[in-house]
Amino acid sequence: MDKVKIGVIGLGGVAQLVHLPNLSKLSNVDLCAVAEVNKNRLQTIADKFNVKNRYASYKDLLEKCDVEAVVIATPTGTHTEIAIECLNAGKDVLVEKPLAKTSAEAKKIADVAKKNKRKLMVGMNLRYRPDTMLLRSFINSKEIGEPFYVKCGWIRKQSSSEKWFTKKEESGGGVIIDLGIHILDLAMWLLDYPEIASVATQNFYHNTKNVEDTSINCIKCKDSAVINMEVSWSLPVEKDHFFLDVYGSKGSFSLNPFTLYKKVENDYINLTPAQIDSPQVLFKKSYLNELKSFIGAIKGLNPVFSSGEEAIQRMKIIEAMYESADKKYEIKI
Repeated sequence: MDKVKIGVIGLGGVAQLVHLPNLSKLSNVDLCAVAEVNKNRLQTIADKFNVKNRYASYKDLLEKCDVEAVVIATPTGTHTEIAIECLNAGKDVLVEKPLAKTSAEAKKIADVAKKNKRKLMVGMNLRYRPDTMLLRSFINSKEIGEPFYVKCGWIRKQSSSEKWFTKKEESGGGVIIDLGIHILDLAMWLLDYPEIASVATQNFYHNTKNVEDTSINCIKCKDSAVINMEVSWSLPVEKDHFFLDVYGSKGSFSLNPFTLYKKVENDYINLTPAQIDSPQVLFKKSYLNELKSFIGAIKGLNPVFSSGEEAIQRMKIIEAMYESADKKYEIKI
């Protein structure tokens, strides 16, 4: 089996915790290069994962190492420049979310990928959890009828302590960009990416100044479905809380824990599967499945899921959220 030669640009937390360990154990991948501006981190992490080709500049990686694809896990503000250079160098690209700070920047990247006929994928790992994939298949087969309401949220501590993370000019935003983009994407993916009619958002700044640390959102779809989403770094909860409930005309699903209720005549019957993996196992599997999908797309075995075009639409909705919060009224799209 031919191995896909992959380089990783940016060796922060997500690269160290998930991408490098997973790439190292995939039999059809050759993890052949890494790039990181922090030279101490570069040497330490490259040694840990036994990566021979290591560079302080991603440009050196592109010039000196014959990789077929790259994983970009750098701060959000650098994504546009790095992704465009990688695509122009003829590499397929997986970019950690968000693709860019704005929909305009995301469109620039997607246009370059199209021009160069390269694969562009955005890291939306929640789609690749075994339970969410099962949920999507149940919705597609109309097990709960027509879904009309999604109630979802993610409450946890701030994902990174890096200074850029809470500077809007570098990150693009706060908890909406960190957690909200994941939950929004998952809800829209489960509903098969409906057109959005309007958004209404209220943001709070309890422990932060430059970016929001809590966001409450109501997203109305043109087909009348509604998504209610809350995300926060600051709400007082005992432990991380991730939830998603989908209500349909003939039943409902929930994640964390996974449950399925289906209407049979006039009663709702519990049809929850007997065994679902723990949240920790589901999280680990999601990133591994995501990388397998990326490798499959490079080899032409499957299409690109979570494309650049979808990322543009996600960012347009998020921009409407920020506009709604600033103007304090519902924004029609």
